[in-house]
Amino acid sequence: MLVAAITLGAALLRIVHVGAVPPDPFYDAAVRSMGVSWHNFFFGAFEPGGSVSIDKPPVDLWLQVISVKLLGFNSTTLKLPEVLAGTAAVPLLYVLVRRLWNAAAGIATAAAMAVLPIAVITARSDTMDGVMMLFLVLAALAAVRAAESGRPAWLFAAAAALGVAFDVKLLESLVALPAIAAFAYFGLPGSRARRLLRIAAATAVYVAVALSWLTATLLFPAHDRPYAIGSTNGSAWNAAFVFNGSDRLGGKTPEPGATVYEAGHHYAVATQAERDHIPIVPPSPTRLIARVGPLSGERLGLEVLIALALGIPALAWGLRGSGEPPGRDPTGTAGQRDDELERRLRRATAAGLGLWMLAGLVLFSHMIRLHPRYVEGFTPAVAAMFGIGVSWAASTPAADSGPPGLRLSRVADRLRLALLAVTLAITVVYGERLLYGTPGVWWVSAVAALGAGALAVVARISRIPARARSLAAPAGVIALTLVAVLAIPLKADVTAIDDRVSDAGLVGALPPSQQHPLSAYLRAHQDGAHYELAAESATSVGSLIVQDARPVLVLTTYNARVFTTVGELQRLVAEGKVRYAFLNTFCTHQAASVNPACAAPVKWVRAHGTDVSFAAGLNHGGLLYLLPGAKP
Repeated sequence: MLVAAITLGAALLRIVHVGAVPPDPFYDAAVRSMGVSWHNFFFGAFEPGGSVSIDKPPVDLWLQVISVKLLGFNSTTLKLPEVLAGTAAVPLLYVLVRRLWNAAAGIATAAAMAVLPIAVITARSDTMDGVMMLFLVLAALAAVRAAESGRPAWLFAAAAALGVAFDVKLLESLVALPAIAAFAYFGLPGSRARRLLRIAAATAVYVAVALSWLTATLLFPAHDRPYAIGSTNGSAWNAAFVFNGSDRLGGKTPEPGATVYEAGHHYAVATQAERDHIPIVPPSPTRLIARVGPLSGERLGLEVLIALALGIPALAWGLRGSGEPPGRDPTGTAGQRDDELERRLRRATAAGLGLWMLAGLVLFSHMIRLHPRYVEGFTPAVAAMFGIGVSWAASTPAADSGPPGLRLSRVADRLRLALLAVTLAITVVYGERLLYGTPGVWWVSAVAALGAGALAVVARISRIPARARSLAAPAGVIALTLVAVLAIPLKADVTAIDDRVSDAGLVGALPPSQQHPLSAYLRAHQDGAHYELAAESATSVGSLIVQDARPVLVLTTYNARVFTTVGELQRLVAEGKVRYAFLNTFCTHQAASVNPACAAPVKWVRAHGTDVSFAAGLNHGGLLYLLPGAKP
């Protein structure tokens, strides 16, 4: 019942007022276009004509297309797959951690994931990261079943789930790959050679699944494949491994409208909305615990600190001797396990979760170009180490299972109590720095922290009657610790819902004052043209595609690469297939080589077209042009 309640709470945080969250014109335009034909559906076409496609495999968008086809095209149905994925990850993480540690750790993990603000915000955005994260959890759970049962089918299922995660969000999913491999190596039964052989077979499954869509695109003739936005040669492979791989890690990929953090600049922090507009700080070891910004400590860093402070010693303690982790119920759902299996699971848990956490911390602390949603690649590890650490720190010697000789020594128990006290102190001090103008939340956190510490001390005073000490059972300490820590993220969730925060971009979002008169004018003056208009760049009119669902002639792709030459544009105009061009930027000397407004076809339109912006009801000139040779 408790897990069901936590899952329900997670669902409410992700679904309440989700329709009010601003949509992502880039991916939403693709969803609209993919519903036009099976060709567009398979390739992830960005515009209904199918000339260009998004820069990633369209697996997540397939789910969105199904959602809007069944329930109608609107802001809520576009985000429904992400909402469901983010919610489903919560009970699945409970099952995963319960098998690895105990039920109390599983509940703490589920609670941490349910309210983790960055996960909540991502699930409320029409991006792909929440679905990818769900498949990472499924892969980890399948790997645990492989270790428990010794059946290779479960390992292959884990590899397939990882492959699907790659098909959803490409290299971001690789954050979990070394961790799952390490878990399999230490967790599977058998000799080293047998384990390596099974891992090699699972690797083949992973590669086959991960590259299945990219390989399938090669079965079509080149002229039938849309040009992948972001690639240098139109290839989906190039977009996957260069544009979304090496270029992003090195910060080379252009980011339309992006702003860069300026050291020493005074940023407004009076409201959460102002703090959200502060760019992510540059790469540094403390980046993930920044006080403000879209990836602040309030949204991720606090839970990361607790996961490190308590999770690392908990996993290290789990490596001791034989027997079960503190607090495991040997008669519970995990059933009786022999010592050999317990040893394997402890090693696998420490290696897998530790490596997953380390990979995420290193990558996201040093990645040059970072969006907050990218950290979904390791949020399951953060929540799992958080839950295991809290459960371990709250347990008492009397609560430990196993032979008496394996119970915690008095010195070790004092160390555990000290770590809990330090962690609660970190929560109170760091939380005070994170909370602006909300002292009530800080007082809730502080009082709960004091209560958790007091109960932990009472549970260890032998002179207190057993019945009184039972009131200070680990469950009470865990509950108060969760309140102390998670009150701050929960407050961030509520604020994000109220402020309609999204982690999706606004690439291609036209102002309503432009989009609505533009659409009305074009509908009245098409004269049978195939294309609604010619667009300066591939991503400049995403919201217009969402509204009208008509083919668009793309003049340039990323970095101002010419997609439609002047000669081809002239031919299409002469054939009556396109009449208008929409140009919403201007050519300047700064970065002219990557500015689409400086590309040859765009400059030709401005030089020879007729400006009809005011006739179309637009608020200023230089936006809409009647192309040369087209009848007015």
